Amino acid sequence: MTIAIYDLTVPVYTRMLTNLLTIMDKAEANAAERKFDTAVLASARLSPDMIPFRGQIMIATDHVKGSVSRLAGREVPSWPDTEQTFDELRARIRKALDLLATIKPADLEGSEARDVTLKLGGNDVQENGLVYLTQRALPNFYFHITTAYAILRANGAPIGKRDYIG
Repeated sequence: MTIAIYDLTVPVYTRMLTNLLTIMDKAEANAAERKFDTAVLASARLSPDMIPFRGQIMIATDHVKGSVSRLAGREVPSWPDTEQTFDELRARIRKALDLLATIKPADLEGSEARDVTLKLGGNDVQENGLVYLTQRALPNFYFHITTAYAILRANGAPIGKRDYIG
């Protein structure tokens, strides 16, 4: 049985981003109960040298739009990284979900063998689609989604593994 690249991307990204919206709702409700502004959470970090929650969301959604666009042979949309609030971050996640809804299985057919070119450290790096997806895009996406979850959890949000997995 051959697994299609579509099956490894669109449903996976859609599920995890949808779960992230639910997690953010729970964190926001908890913040309201505890009487603090979600701006604290949007700026929260696990460590002083780590990117804050809002940055984790931006990078995770960048991997979504970048990977499906590159694999479909489309230009990667440019989104400014200006979101500060939970509402703005939710809108960015919904924007990524809207993009995913435009990707059809036929758009990604054969993309496992399609060359993908990335700029890394100022250099062009070329990988085939399967290597790019499995060794770069998906691991990075999960890293940033997991870190976003961990930031909220570390700040007292009543979330757990079931919320993360859905």
